Amino acid sequence: MDAGFLSSPLLYGNPGTLKSFTKNSPGNQHKNRQIAHPLTLKYSVSHLDVITAIPLNVWQGSGCYVGTRTLVQSLRQLGIGVTMVTPAIKTPVYTATRILFNEALRWRHFRSDATIGIDADGYALARNGNSPPHVACIKGVLADAIRFETGATRASLMLQAKMEAKHARRADLVITVSRYCAERIEELYHVKGAVVVPELIDLDAWRDLFRSNPKTPDPSQFTVLSVCRFYPRKRLDLLLRAAARLRQTIRHLEIRIVGSGPETRRLKQLCVDLDLTSTVRWLGNLPIARLAEEYNRAHVFCLPSAQEGFGIVFMEAMAAGKPIVAARAAAVPEVVGNGLLVEPENVEALTEAILRLYRDPNLCHSLGLAGCRDVERFEMRRVARSFLSEVAKIAPAIKISEAEHLSVRR
Repeated sequence: MDAGFLSSPLLYGNPGTLKSFTKNSPGNQHKNRQIAHPLTLKYSVSHLDVITAIPLNVWQGSGCYVGTRTLVQSLRQLGIGVTMVTPAIKTPVYTATRILFNEALRWRHFRSDATIGIDADGYALARNGNSPPHVACIKGVLADAIRFETGATRASLMLQAKMEAKHARRADLVITVSRYCAERIEELYHVKGAVVVPELIDLDAWRDLFRSNPKTPDPSQFTVLSVCRFYPRKRLDLLLRAAARLRQTIRHLEIRIVGSGPETRRLKQLCVDLDLTSTVRWLGNLPIARLAEEYNRAHVFCLPSAQEGFGIVFMEAMAAGKPIVAARAAAVPEVVGNGLLVEPENVEALTEAILRLYRDPNLCHSLGLAGCRDVERFEMRRVARSFLSEVAKIAPAIKISEAEHLSVRR
């Protein structure tokens, strides 16, 4: 499930990073274990298995991959052994791959202290008497996204949502990333009591990237950045329509858009129809250093999504100290505590919010500073400790020291 687009800098590591992430042979389960400095090792846990069929790259796996990858990395930094369990066989159809992968899990034996299934993955394993305690980690409610799709995509999402519902109902514990998602899980899957642990970001790595890829906003222009996977629910068309109104007032307006996706052709045609070809820059999928540069050069970050399970790109924009304009929809208000949030689907309100920031540099500065402070609560090690504390409640083999309990409560 998409919750953003571009990733933690950890995704762009050394060539061996992805291999380590995808290795899932049972014989190698404990070989990947990474032990942190003794002062950080406060969990007496040998191993966790993280189960996912999501494509292990940013361009296909999108925000769900980003969140999963950062969670795994942060758990390892805390001294936890983690094995990624991923499909060995892939078909041309992602949904078919996902079903085959999950059904095969029925015959797989796990020896870890707990298994963690991402979104729909793990539904066939949950409530298996021979398996360790199982967590359904739902990063975005698939049934909630269906209403924005049509045709084959809608049919595929409906099937996967049924898998995800089964997963949530069978799991020993459901963890999700926002109160909004918890409410939708209860409403659409009839599962109560989902625990909220937010998405997480590697702030140290991002701040290093911002420093090593410097770029300052051009004072002769007003630059609005948007970063996402091009799905209908992201509502990039609203940003384009707002830009068509704004260019009369902001003479040197520049809209820079990072990403790609199913809506690419339609959005680019709309850009032509609105005569915005000299205003909008389509940047495509960028390497992480270039993305950091784009955050640095922007005056404002804007993503008017109508549906977000969380919104990882908002954390990235806050880490860059950029003021945010977004829709007051779904989980966005839980993430963006200090930004200009407007009514969803309202081009006029979106236009006015961007114009307000253009006219008030002091407001831009204060919102950017507030965002820098707010994003600290999503720092990856802090969130990973909370995540592990919740898992420990259903996995007796996981024991956490009193000092670590105090750290989580803070």
